[in-house]
Amino acid sequence: MGSYTAIMTKQLLERRLRDASARLRRLREDLGVAEEQLAHFTDEADEARLRALVSETPGSDREHRAAQRHAAAMARHRDEVRAQIEALERNQDELLDQLQELSS
Repeated sequence: MGSYTAIMTKQLLERRLRDASARLRRLREDLGVAEEQLAHFTDEADEARLRALVSETPGSDREHRAAQRHAAAMARHRDEVRAQIEALERNQDELLDQLQELSS
């Protein structure tokens, strides 16, 4: 590989690494927020379940189901963010390997 091509490839890899690092930082922040919200929604669902058990009214049962749906949706979102983080970490590792090979 010519020196110009090697320099351009190295610069491209470094830029992609910086972009991946910034994206990982944002995703980790999103994950923290999602986990906090999931804890809140799970607590709400638990409280709604107890109210539904005690009152045994159709309204309280609907409230419980709605709270459960919110908690489940947040759990799915959290899992999606985790999967994105894992994929981005794998990509970052691949970029680092390519940069290392280029420097060898």
